[in-house]
Amino acid sequence: MEAIEQRPVRKVFTTRAGGVSRVPYDSFNLGDHVGDDLQAVAANRARLARVLGLPPERIVWMEQLHTNNVTVVDGPVTAGPVAATDALVTRCKGLALAVLTADCVPLLLSDTEAGVVAAVHAGRMGARNGIVAKTISKMVELGATPHQIHALIGPAASGRHYEVPPAMADDVEARLPGTKTTTERGSCGLDLRAGIVRQLLSLGVRAIDADPRCTIEEETMFSYRRDGVTGRQAGLVWLQ
Repeated sequence: MEAIEQRPVRKVFTTRAGGVSRVPYDSFNLGDHVGDDLQAVAANRARLARVLGLPPERIVWMEQLHTNNVTVVDGPVTAGPVAATDALVTRCKGLALAVLTADCVPLLLSDTEAGVVAAVHAGRMGARNGIVAKTISKMVELGATPHQIHALIGPAASGRHYEVPPAMADDVEARLPGTKTTTERGSCGLDLRAGIVRQLLSLGVRAIDADPRCTIEEETMFSYRRDGVTGRQAGLVWLQ
């Protein structure tokens, strides 16, 4: 079996277990913008870096604002999170790109032949406004080829539980076809992961894997829609 250390790329999703944060952020909260004790968040992030075998400064965080902004990084970012962006792209080895979520879709992308990776925060507004397509386009600018890109979609709110008003569902469906759905309660809903899969296929990305877990259902995951005040889990991708 191939050793993990020999793989050209790593993709990781965390859960809410294994940290030091107190209720309601218990316990492995990695978000420093949700009201948690910042010392606890720092301890959790240091633990994450240790487990991943990376120096803490080699993990790049974003100031996620539900935009469709895509930012290329070519080294560690020491002045806090990358400002006002919801996708990061890099060709730099050993630089982990992190996306924080608590119902939105975390998307990790890689073209190991070209040596390009990306982390995307695809919430309702970002996904509606083309954050995924813009990220693929930026990866292509850096040498990636769509049919060589692997996409890993992480845990997110599922269409079974993500209820929205009909007008909102229609609006998102018009911009991201395949998203509108009916929840298990019979109400109007959104399945962002389904829409993103359809969009990726239309862009030429064929290697797509999706974690089926619904953050609203899974008590092991943070969920804003379920709990209101809560923490954030992370998805991370890096070239080795």
